[in-house]
Amino acid sequence: MKASQPIIPGFYPDPSICRAGDTYYVVNSSFEYLPGLPIHSSTDLTTWTTIGNALTRTGQIAEHAGAASGGIYAPTIRHHGGKFWIVGTNVLELGLGLGHFIISADNPSGPWSDPVHVAGTIGIDPDLMWDDEGVCHLTWAAFSPDLRGIASAPIDPLTGALLSEPELLWQGTGLAHAEGPHLYQINGWWYLLLAEGGTERGHTATIARARSLAGPFEAAPGNPILTHRSTAGSVQNVGHADLIELVDGSWAAVHLGVRPRGQTPGFHVNGRETFLVGIDWVDGWPVIDEGRFAVETADRSFMDRFDAATLDQRWLGVGQFPTSFTRPHSDSGLVIDADAGGVGRSMLATRVPDVEWSAETQFDATDGSGRFVLRIDDNHGYGLTYDGEAVEATLMIGPVVHAVGRVPMQHETVPTLRIAARVPESGLHVGPDEPDLIELAVIGDDGFKLNFGNFDGRYVSTEVAGGFTGRVLGIEALAGQIVLRTVRYSTGAHPEREDG
Repeated sequence: MKASQPIIPGFYPDPSICRAGDTYYVVNSSFEYLPGLPIHSSTDLTTWTTIGNALTRTGQIAEHAGAASGGIYAPTIRHHGGKFWIVGTNVLELGLGLGHFIISADNPSGPWSDPVHVAGTIGIDPDLMWDDEGVCHLTWAAFSPDLRGIASAPIDPLTGALLSEPELLWQGTGLAHAEGPHLYQINGWWYLLLAEGGTERGHTATIARARSLAGPFEAAPGNPILTHRSTAGSVQNVGHADLIELVDGSWAAVHLGVRPRGQTPGFHVNGRETFLVGIDWVDGWPVIDEGRFAVETADRSFMDRFDAATLDQRWLGVGQFPTSFTRPHSDSGLVIDADAGGVGRSMLATRVPDVEWSAETQFDATDGSGRFVLRIDDNHGYGLTYDGEAVEATLMIGPVVHAVGRVPMQHETVPTLRIAARVPESGLHVGPDEPDLIELAVIGDDGFKLNFGNFDGRYVSTEVAGGFTGRVLGIEALAGQIVLRTVRYSTGAHPEREDG
């Protein structure tokens, strides 16, 4: 039986895993959102807790304009020599020739060090490993003019210095986009695990081995060892895996996947998510067991009144750290300032992890205007704008921006803005066309409710918008300042609120 539930749901792609003692740690790519490189921990591999982000300050990463699917690409996390290490790529720096960056920490919850760069290592998806002699090796998907393919070189991880010239390793089975390398030394063999086929429906994990790093590498006879291509499975695009030896000596792997819904081609809306599989070793090769771990659906509801000294780790900025455009209000709540920062959007965002959910917010727009939005990027989202006078519902679908309704509000009323997603009913013979229906509604403090409509969710999906991210909910100051009072997010459908 194939696993259908992610261990870390929502926009948490490109997972990498390590173990320290009896605790496991996963890091994911974060693209244009800051803070970056979210880290989760677990002791049972199926229940995961957010413990922090590795990139938390401008000394580690410069704030930027928040270009869709830019920023931080696939990282690798490792534990060696009593320290935690992450290697990653900021694609906004590729033109500067800085190469991949390496950060380290004594505690995975931080603080993490300022980065050192491995100059000239132009490409994506870097990996770190230490061999049996204690030498650190950097492996990556290289695409500089003089070096293209899966490359590797020994380095000094403290300085980023190359200790010898990079060499090309195994280049995969011939599928498109060989990338996502992870290098391991296990039982006298060097193993090279790759992602191939692209991160869409053709995605796979493939592996090869050699007795020495110089090769030649022999491809596994069972390649690809993981794929769901051309199947009817509810989880698709699986690949970009990372192996881990467990406390008891058995093995597992994390990998990314998506949960598409609706009619062909299927639409995934919450991004690429993190899944878990078991590993058996057969004749020296890893064999995937997709049914080994049972993952239960969790309730991820929360209520935030923004009365704590610091923001919860769930909150992100688009190209900016939230501290650049928010501050505590003198009374209560959080000020979001449209004129602060200056390089990105003044939007406080959080990932959407569920298939069905509802979210409500209240903000004071006396000194400005703001928007509550479900977004993939700047050009694809459904939102509710409040300017102190009225609430307007707007759909953004590529170049088309369409207002679907506007309702005046009483000046003494701070309305509740509501966005919710529910799975549509199937037809008589086929499933629904859309992955979900998105409700946009406003609720007054006198019980008044206006539902602007239930809109096709496919237009806020990766298949429509493109890119590598997933849905987030955002509260944005559009002009002046707004005071954010509450955000309530609830897992699951809530039909009792549908009729007001």
